Amino acid sequence: MGVDRRTALKGMAVAGAALLASGPGDQAREPHPAPSDAVGMLYDATLCIGCKTCVVACREANHMPPERTALGGGIYDSPISLDGQTRNIIKAYEGADGKSSYMKSQCMHCLDPACVGACMIGALQKREHGIVTWDGSRCIGCRYCQVACPYLIPKFTWDKAIPKIVKCEMCSQRIAEGKIPGCCEVCPRSAVIFGKYDDLLAEAKNRLKKNPDRYYPKIFGEKDGGGTQVLYLSKAGISFTDLGLPALGDTPVPELSQEIQHAAYKGFIAPAVLYVALGTVIWRNKRAEAQGKEEKP
Repeated sequence: MGVDRRTALKGMAVAGAALLASGPGDQAREPHPAPSDAVGMLYDATLCIGCKTCVVACREANHMPPERTALGGGIYDSPISLDGQTRNIIKAYEGADGKSSYMKSQCMHCLDPACVGACMIGALQKREHGIVTWDGSRCIGCRYCQVACPYLIPKFTWDKAIPKIVKCEMCSQRIAEGKIPGCCEVCPRSAVIFGKYDDLLAEAKNRLKKNPDRYYPKIFGEKDGGGTQVLYLSKAGISFTDLGLPALGDTPVPELSQEIQHAAYKGFIAPAVLYVALGTVIWRNKRAEAQGKEEKP
């Protein structure tokens, strides 16, 4: 599974040209609206009981092997965090004041994804329904997506001869079959639900309005980092930063990256040249590694 040479070089050339064209006088990015066919998930921490059924369902839906760690005595499927084998996980929060909550962590499917902006040849893209998916035939393993993501979601399969990027893709293969994501299908409390993005946002607002004393007064993902298709509601008295989500403000993350680039390089050609050269070397090394493996008896 190697990336096509022409596609790789063309993609890197386009990336380099885009960087050359950018400069200190560029206009700020316009906020990206949700696609007309956008779907998403709404996670309500007040309903989650931490059963981790969603973690098992995600693994089964995506044909991922169980992760047996010391936490489960080496016997049970017991992932500690997102990694090359785990796309979705439930974590626990307990504050000094005794308040506690669970937190579901997976790809946020941002409206303006930093990972997509960082990927030099389009291995990561927002595709049908606005779902951010990864195309292994294009990936050269640079891992810029890992650095760019403010949620620390994309993971790299370091233990594989030909590594890949692993992240939640909202069970897009199931959606294509008319089903819903595995995690949403099995949750016994409907703590995480699937649906059209606009409907989920309206539902979240309705819950806040009807039960203001139950919830932290904010919907995470409505505007944070430019908006996300995975929305969160938290318990009253427990902020989203308590749950491990970053304080991003409303500015799209790619815009922040763009501002940093402009301040650091002031439109010089150096970053574009480095970007293309590094991508070429990584692609060439990956192709050589893949060919070497295929030639072994």
